Amino acid sequence: MTGFRLGYVPGVTPAKWARIWTERLPRVPLELVQVSAADAPDVVRRTEVDAALLRFPIDRTGLHAIPLYVEQTVVVVPKDHLITAADEVTLDDLADELMLHPRDDVLDWEHPPGRLIDDRPARTADAVELVAMGTGLLVVPQSLARLHHRKDLTYRPLAGVPESQVALSWPEDETSELVEHFIGIVRGRTANSTRGPAVPARKKPPATRKVPRTAGKTPRKKPRRR
Repeated sequence: MTGFRLGYVPGVTPAKWARIWTERLPRVPLELVQVSAADAPDVVRRTEVDAALLRFPIDRTGLHAIPLYVEQTVVVVPKDHLITAADEVTLDDLADELMLHPRDDVLDWEHPPGRLIDDRPARTADAVELVAMGTGLLVVPQSLARLHHRKDLTYRPLAGVPESQVALSWPEDETSELVEHFIGIVRGRTANSTRGPAVPARKKPPATRKVPRTAGKTPRKKPRRR
């Protein structure tokens, strides 16, 4: 078997699945390749990676994709903002707030909340910098808020808005044995699951025969009773 190249978009952490891969397929190197959210589908189509962890919605032309989990949506604010007094924020709470809408936004908005600033930052990282400067607030998946964490910023869960869904995608005509292995891992299948390709079991060392402690020794005679 050759190596396996796995793409992943910012904020998605494949470390747990990569560790399981290494345990099950120690002889097949796994290479992690970070790709932008916008480029991820095309990177998979061009087979620059064997599969990728990306976010819906995407154009599925030429791709297989299986949903994995849904991310919490949060609003990023300065630590001294009034919103931090709430455990959860609603759209009404943001109605009068100036809001940043980066061009690489991964949420499927029809109408983003608040009063949108016309000048849209190119990247989420740029928008986070503007939040720190007091320019506006930002709505992102929680994983991106953690990725761009700053000591002067915090975030609160935002209810009633689109959520980001992370999925595994691979080329439509390239469902290889290695892809099947990775699908089994992300779906939580065990190494011996009959639903995925078999993983060679590690050979157990031969059992050692226990030698009685008395071996090679002359047994003591019991004293006769008088």
